[in-house]
Amino acid sequence: MTIQPGDTAPDFTLATDSGGEIMLSDLRGNKVILYFYPKDLTPGCTKESCDFRDALPDFKRIDAAIIGISRDSVDRHDRFKAKYELNFPLAADEEGAVCKAYGVWVEKSMCGRKYMGIERSTFLIDGEGVVRQLWRKVKVKGHAQDVLQQAGAL
Repeated sequence: MTIQPGDTAPDFTLATDSGGEIMLSDLRGNKVILYFYPKDLTPGCTKESCDFRDALPDFKRIDAAIIGISRDSVDRHDRFKAKYELNFPLAADEEGAVCKAYGVWVEKSMCGRKYMGIERSTFLIDGEGVVRQLWRKVKVKGHAQDVLQQAGAL
């Protein structure tokens, strides 16, 4: 499945850090920045998450919530969040259903070896639950600021 701008964002309910739960449809009325990342506590994912952490006050000013999603466990999310003082929910898609619904579970290759993994991707969802913009194969540097700029234009 490939999601395009203008599509309704697939709803989901996932466990989050600290024993919580998040449902996308509960955030209607707010913009949502949904970013998928490969793995907690790795260099690129840490940088991306910290960039979103640092920009959260600016996202809040434009009524935008941030949710990070990976296939890591809630326990691993708890360690990641505590170590880097992340100030937004990290959702655990351990079964990969949400990753598949958003089309970010893809075949990747490294050093000639093929494997399945999360393609670093971000979805900007408006207050009505419609995908307004998406970024695939995200390059981390400057990404959070680009998303903030686009979200502010909605």
